[in-house]
Amino acid sequence: MDIFLSINNREEVIKLPVLPTEFKTNSSMKNQSYETISQGEIKLIGTESLKTISIQSFFPNKEYEFARDDKYKGWEYVELIEDWKKKRIPIRLTITNSLINMPCTIESFEYGLQDGSGDIYYTLSLSEFKYIDLDQKEV
Repeated sequence: MDIFLSINNREEVIKLPVLPTEFKTNSSMKNQSYETISQGEIKLIGTESLKTISIQSFFPNKEYEFARDDKYKGWEYVELIEDWKKKRIPIRLTITNSLINMPCTIESFEYGLQDGSGDIYYTLSLSEFKYIDLDQKEV
């Protein structure tokens, strides 16, 4: 498994150098409950909510044998992600060997030093981004 973040059809790509120990995707629905006079409570199935995912790991500041990529070092990863945030464009999250390949927005990016290694520990929270289909016609 590998995790990639990219922008503009892979114009810029980050391969996460250290995989998180786990990740979980939240995929929920906008269902509604209503109270009726004759049937009591009923449930109407709504539409799908935007998926969310949070990734926690670290960006190495030096070479490690277990690192999956060494294109950037420590703060360079942070600078790149912060630059993507400023551009206000969706990024693509791709997790190989999974069903996850989706455009996302960066909801939050928390990072900092944790020990004396110089490695940058981070939590990246992403939310699915849906492109607006202006050609879609209501039936």
